[in-house]
Amino acid sequence: MSKKLTDRRRKLLREIQHLADTAIFGTLSESYRTCGRAGCHCQGPGPKHGPHLHVSYRGDEGKTTGYYVPKAAEQAVREGVAAWQRLQQRLRKLAELNQAHTLRQAREERSR
Repeated sequence: MSKKLTDRRRKLLREIQHLADTAIFGTLSESYRTCGRAGCHCQGPGPKHGPHLHVSYRGDEGKTTGYYVPKAAEQAVREGVAAWQRLQQRLRKLAELNQAHTLRQAREERSR
């Protein structure tokens, strides 16, 4: 493996390790709701209560599931979901580098 390719792989692996420490699997959504109190502003055409943050993801059996995110955890969960997306991008790039290396090796062995 060339030094340049090795350096790129090492850099990607460091980034992957860093992102893996905070990554949270799922997709974020926000909802606004009405409450049950008569006369509350949310019962009319005005603003509703929220936003309420939720994370949804596909569970082990392929069924979509999710959970409510408490206000105290919102920032960390948003950062974790963003880290998950960046982690996926880095893993794709690593797979591309691995593919290029494997194909290069195969061509070199075939030409011997």
